[in-house]
Amino acid sequence: MSQNQTRRNFIRNTAAATAVISIPTIIPAHAFGANDRINAAVLGVNGRGKSHISSLMVQENVAITHFCDPDMNVLKERQKEFKEKYSKDVALEQDLRKIYDNKDIDVVTIATPNHWHSLAVIWACQAGKDCYVEKPGSHNIYEGRKMVEAAQKYDRIVQHGVQLRSSPSVRQAVKMMHEGYIGRVYMARGLVFRWRADIGNKGFETVPDGLDYDLWVGPAAKRPFSRNIVHYNWHWTFEYGNGDVGNQGIHETDLCMWGLNVGLPTKITSMGGKFLFNDAKETPEVLSSIYHYPEEDKIIQFEVRPWCTNTEEGVTVGNIFYGEKGILVVDGYDKYQFYMGQKREKDKGGDDGSIAQSEMARGDGGTDGHFKNWIQAVRAHDKTLLNGPVETAHLASGLAHLGNIAYRMGRVLTFDPASEKFVNDPDADKLLTRNYRAPYVVPDIV
Repeated sequence: MSQNQTRRNFIRNTAAATAVISIPTIIPAHAFGANDRINAAVLGVNGRGKSHISSLMVQENVAITHFCDPDMNVLKERQKEFKEKYSKDVALEQDLRKIYDNKDIDVVTIATPNHWHSLAVIWACQAGKDCYVEKPGSHNIYEGRKMVEAAQKYDRIVQHGVQLRSSPSVRQAVKMMHEGYIGRVYMARGLVFRWRADIGNKGFETVPDGLDYDLWVGPAAKRPFSRNIVHYNWHWTFEYGNGDVGNQGIHETDLCMWGLNVGLPTKITSMGGKFLFNDAKETPEVLSSIYHYPEEDKIIQFEVRPWCTNTEEGVTVGNIFYGEKGILVVDGYDKYQFYMGQKREKDKGGDDGSIAQSEMARGDGGTDGHFKNWIQAVRAHDKTLLNGPVETAHLASGLAHLGNIAYRMGRVLTFDPASEKFVNDPDADKLLTRNYRAPYVVPDIV
């Protein structure tokens, strides 16, 4: 069997069970039956963590027992909101290692900054806890692969936060496309046109009271504290984030790969830059990346724009697929439309029926559904039920990482998907991983 065929078959079956290579060393708090309560902890409660809280609270017989965040100020604020909204108490913890040591906690959800995602998953798996991890699943390709290995070794249920995979409409659209509705599909576009403002340059200052900055930094290189990093704008610093292709864009990279039935590419090139603001951002404001699959005769185009812009087929965040008979447009997280033939005649379409508060808010209901899918898989201890299994976290994140690496290297890169290394390019290989800061080290052997 050719490498191409092997890779194709592997991607088609990402939701299938992977072989367990060892028995878990730590037994979960209890074996779940249909009516057993699942105790959950939310790790990172400032941004997406708030959505994790609300989605967990609508799940049947799931209790949030702990919030965890390096910033005690944020923890206390979220605790107060939780008490007011749900009339329930929740314990607070700054150090996620204490969460993992707690045998009464069954599952964790991870909404930390990107540089913590993979290590938090690995430690959760080693502690015998199933987990839900926000996108991107990894900060770099090396740790993404180690995350997959940990989930397999410890036989844990790991869901990646790409909630569009749980959208009935998107799933229907992809199924129709895979069945040949628009013929042979040769290209996918990922679009991320988000309004990103000037963040200024706030410089460095003393770490504020209540924040354990060493824990916040964790496995990354420790820079002097700046409010340009903590709490949200770390997205635009390569040390902690991955730019908008690794922020919003993971939903779209994932759908590109899912729709085309491909894995990681062979050829990558990216071009872009900071063209608008003289601020503290490091990641490009504008980025155009091309991912080429010469063996499959397919290509992915991905584009990030930050400011005033046109739409593409009415889409600002979403995907377009191109086939020999027509195109498929996926708008956001839960809406699709087919256009057929040379005249682009409007054909079948659909959505999940959710009411968007804004064009960027579509799919909020899909988050609840994605959590429901994860909890069902946890109760059954069956990873084949997952809509966003751990391998998709590695691959979708990996595609974004490769685009960023090509941008930083400033040239076309050749990549070997089998080894997950660049071809005869040690300088580019250096960006596949990082130097980890003890004791927050992603291990070679999980």
